[in-house]
Amino acid sequence: MAGEWVDCKLSDVCCSIDYGLTASAADHENGPKFLRITDIVPGHIDWDTVPHVVADGKTTAKYKLHDGDIVLARTGASTGTSSYVKDPPPSVFASYLVRLKTAPEFDPRFVAYYLKSDKFWAFIRGVLGDKSAQPNASATTMTAAPFRAPREKAEQRAISHILGTLDDKIEVNRKMAATLEAMARALFKSWFVDFEPVRAKAEGRDPGLPPDLAALFPDRLVESEHGEIPEGWDVGILMNALAEIEVGSRPKGGVAAYADGVPSIGAESIVGLGIFDYSKTKYVPQEYFDRMTKGRIKSRDVLLYKDGGRPGEFEPHVTLFGDGFPFQTAAINEHVYRLRANPSLGQEFLYFWLSSELVKEEMRIKGTGVAIPGLNSTQVKSLSTLFPPASVVKAFAHCAEPCVARVLAACKESHALAVLRDALLPKLISGELRVEDAERFLAERGL
Repeated sequence: MAGEWVDCKLSDVCCSIDYGLTASAADHENGPKFLRITDIVPGHIDWDTVPHVVADGKTTAKYKLHDGDIVLARTGASTGTSSYVKDPPPSVFASYLVRLKTAPEFDPRFVAYYLKSDKFWAFIRGVLGDKSAQPNASATTMTAAPFRAPREKAEQRAISHILGTLDDKIEVNRKMAATLEAMARALFKSWFVDFEPVRAKAEGRDPGLPPDLAALFPDRLVESEHGEIPEGWDVGILMNALAEIEVGSRPKGGVAAYADGVPSIGAESIVGLGIFDYSKTKYVPQEYFDRMTKGRIKSRDVLLYKDGGRPGEFEPHVTLFGDGFPFQTAAINEHVYRLRANPSLGQEFLYFWLSSELVKEEMRIKGTGVAIPGLNSTQVKSLSTLFPPASVVKAFAHCAEPCVARVLAACKESHALAVLRDALLPKLISGELRVEDAERFLAERGL
């Protein structure tokens, strides 16, 4: 009957519980995709970044992932993390994952949301305890978790539909943001790395731009100390492009003692445009922030990973924060550079230049070979920098700025949707909030 709930174990709702394939990812695009723990940790599966694996037909059939499967991490710091598999390409899953297939009477997406609930995570924490340096749990142990669901599958589906609507919107925003950034980056590479409009004009070809834009580019390349560049353009060092460069700070003793205040951005949060893991947010006290004379983030600041990582290896990361994403007010710590360009170049050009593979490779070279891999301020200021005419930079900004603005807006909206989803999830999963009330709540907000 409607409204009745059933209590059992997670294993009772599964018709199949399987370990994954023991193999290594391949460096080519043959064979199925090979889903690993690292691919599910971000909260979604980006199949474009999942590697392939060499596997024969029999192996592929045994470990193949299907729509509606659930994968669950069983080892490492991510033990207990799970992901719902939706419309996967041909793919298999790795041995550190467990695949759950739900019985016909249970909605798989409802089960997937249950695995994100506080009740399930309380069980996992109890299983792991705090003594293991490398946490792990067997499939049998994890699926002994208590499970509760509406008896009627239709009610399970209604709950998963409400939460899924929010997640689907977040995924649409993520894909849109990735597409917008890729469009702006492709334009940047064409104009300022490959010099395609200049090469086309030099060869007598149509550069594929409106006449007013095409006229901004010269029709020949000339030699410079850094190779060929368009005639009339210049190459120098980043110092000559910067209006501001600084690092931040933290209170003596660090920030572990502060549960609230002003967000403090560290190197681990410098990932890429529109990417931020709110679960790792750290804070400095408001009074400390008020006394800071440097390291306060301004809208559209470019942030650069300063130092850290494994000895002998430096992998640079660059991002751009602004328009309220990820926060209206925040600071950086001593492991992050805050950069602002002169008006003649602007923040969009600065972000795409520093995050281009050309400059990242220079940063890798400069930042490797020291005890603590990283870049000091002198090295940052000495980075090679292209100086196109202001008219060309302005034309690029006219195209790129709306893309950046839409990325930041989409990511800001996604965070609000995630907060709403996380507030509704425990109430719906436990039956505290009725489906009808949740549907009415979302409808009033246009969702």
